Amino acid sequence: MISTADFKNGLTIEVDHAIWRIVEFQHVKPGKGGAFVRSKLKNLRTGAVQDKTFRAGAKMEQAPIEKSTMQYLYEDGDNYVFMNTDTYEQLEIPGDHIQSELKFLKENMEVQVTLYNGEVLGIELPNTVTLDVTDTEPGIKGDTASGGSKPATLETGAIIQVPFFVKAGDKLIVNTVDSTYVSRA
Repeated sequence: MISTADFKNGLTIEVDHAIWRIVEFQHVKPGKGGAFVRSKLKNLRTGAVQDKTFRAGAKMEQAPIEKSTMQYLYEDGDNYVFMNTDTYEQLEIPGDHIQSELKFLKENMEVQVTLYNGEVLGIELPNTVTLDVTDTEPGIKGDTASGGSKPATLETGAIIQVPFFVKAGDKLIVNTVDSTYVSRA
């Protein structure tokens, strides 16, 4: 059991039969009445974000979240197969659990798989990945002063905005957090 005094960003708790990660929190001591904690929580199963208020000193269960490094092997129908790099055990994750991560997932990539009592909650990609450009419009010669961008399709099927000088066949470093171009590899 933990109390609201133990709150910190990133901590996982169980409230109302759901698993939540604390995104942000604030201890409030009004001039009149008891102190309370205002928090913003993210549901790890659904991804929904909710504001919740707790009495100061309220107790709740800490959710035992495990993270293990796994390597993405292949797609099997609607499932994606990952292998634990320590034990070589394989794990199938349904595609609807990792929908937003699929646009940057590439075979043999190592990711962090988040588990709660054996239940897969999702995966965390590295902050940046190196991917090939498969298709983009040719750049306009001399159009570098405008600092504009054009869409480019990556080998995983993701479409991101890139500078005009990028051409098909280039290797790019892409930020997976906000889906942006970082640099050429």
